[in-house]
Amino acid sequence: MAATSILFRVAPGLEKLRGYELAWLRGDVVAGVTLAAYLVPAGIGDASLAGLPPEAGLYACLFAGLVFWLFCSGQQTVVTVTSAISLLVGTTLGSLAHGDTARYAALAAGTAGVVALLGLLAWALRAGTVVAFISETVMTGFKSGVALVLAITQLPKLFGVPGSHGDFWERSHHFLTHAREANPASLALGVAALATLLAAKRWLPNRPVSLVVLVAGIAAVPLLGLDARGVELLGAVPQGLPRLGLPRVHPDDLNLLLPLAMACFLLGAVETAAIGRMFARKHRYRLDANQEFLALSAANLGAALGHGFPVSGGMSQSLVNEGGGAKTPLSGLVAALVVLVVVLFFSGLLHNLPKPVLAAIVLVAVTGLFKVSAWRQIWRFSRSEAAIAFAALLGVLGSGLLRGVLIGAVMSLVLLLRRAAAPYATELGRVPGTDYWADAVRHPENERLPDVFVFRNDASLLYFNVENMRDSFFELLNARGDGVKLVVFFLGTVPMIDAAGAELLEELHHALAERGITLRLAEARGRVRETLRRSGFAEHCGKVEENQPVSRVVADWRREQAALVSS
Repeated sequence: MAATSILFRVAPGLEKLRGYELAWLRGDVVAGVTLAAYLVPAGIGDASLAGLPPEAGLYACLFAGLVFWLFCSGQQTVVTVTSAISLLVGTTLGSLAHGDTARYAALAAGTAGVVALLGLLAWALRAGTVVAFISETVMTGFKSGVALVLAITQLPKLFGVPGSHGDFWERSHHFLTHAREANPASLALGVAALATLLAAKRWLPNRPVSLVVLVAGIAAVPLLGLDARGVELLGAVPQGLPRLGLPRVHPDDLNLLLPLAMACFLLGAVETAAIGRMFARKHRYRLDANQEFLALSAANLGAALGHGFPVSGGMSQSLVNEGGGAKTPLSGLVAALVVLVVVLFFSGLLHNLPKPVLAAIVLVAVTGLFKVSAWRQIWRFSRSEAAIAFAALLGVLGSGLLRGVLIGAVMSLVLLLRRAAAPYATELGRVPGTDYWADAVRHPENERLPDVFVFRNDASLLYFNVENMRDSFFELLNARGDGVKLVVFFLGTVPMIDAAGAELLEELHHALAERGITLRLAEARGRVRETLRRSGFAEHCGKVEENQPVSRVVADWRREQAALVSS
């Protein structure tokens, strides 16, 4: 019984299967078939972004999908190849493979294997909260940069002109100087496919129009003689399954692949967790972020064994899955089985797929990465946040995707530390007619007592913010002039303090005493009182009373002063 419980906890998909209701089957099957219609063109398109043959994208979707449903805790999340990770792989591995296509494919599969190891390690360490450290602001800038890089890699295919290598600016310059050499047939076909897909996205959302466009493009080749007009075709796609096994990479290659794998894992973890949280809130179930690490690990292991490349949760595919009526993760298994049928029996039909059509499919996917509404919201919220997002975008365009991911991660941590190092601090005043004390800076109507200064800090007192807190304290105190005789440090919004925080309070006590001012603490929580006791604060500065409100602290001090005067 205990073993079964552990098994269901590690692989929640089995528990869902045990309690599966037949009423869910129709929704899961319909959603799975609809999803497969999206996965096939997406897999082929993203394989081209990764610099890999089209079957690599199909294998990645197939083998990842066969195992992801077993381990994920979400109900609608779909694992797939994604444009961002595919482009990250494509822009990084070229310099490592040195033109050897077999080595390139092995390194791509090896990267998926390292991502699987990182996911397993993150699951074992229960590091689910780590993904929350990457801010949405930075991700907006990063994704927008990815969208622009994606666009400039696909526009030459759409126009039928030779592509180029280099960073975003070099590719852009090459395309702009050669755009006039566009192949008319390629451009007409690509623009028609692009217009159809954009119109469908606007008026036929969550419909497999990309599959229809793909089939129409294949059919147009013999009907219109497109190959004779210079339209480049996809070429042969092997039929059948690859031989499963670990990728043939040298142990020394693992060190080379680690930075790329870490970037892929970071992107995949953030995206998968964001998708899971969105659906969990909408459908009111609990998402286990640590469990998603295990599911992502299993999916990437499947992709590695099947000679694919790294996979992640896909937002657009997950929305299609939900829109198709998916009730459980089994819809992902259904989609993988449909892809299996395509790989076994129908992959040969992809030979005549025009590359301009494939480019159009990828370009439409780009629109989901560059969201003008997200930029507008960030700009309205904070100019500094917008500057950070723009810096992340420039990091991708100027330094490449791999460095862009690392820049984004560092910027997120810097942003977090900056906010933590300078928390909000204010003076409190008594709300008229009550014993309640509230912010007197934002609400000047709250009463400031002439001889009492009440200070509040809205964060823990820790080593990295005590300097800012000291400056804020004396700035507000000095603005009150010389009439203050009692300072009350309100600790009700301070969940914890460390040694530096306790030292700050003791320093304030002595500094104020030299100015003839008494320091008292209000509403100190148990954890804070315990820390102050261990630090020796009570021995040097007086006893810390338990949960005393500001009004009582002020009243007790006034009684003490009255007693001194009367004596």
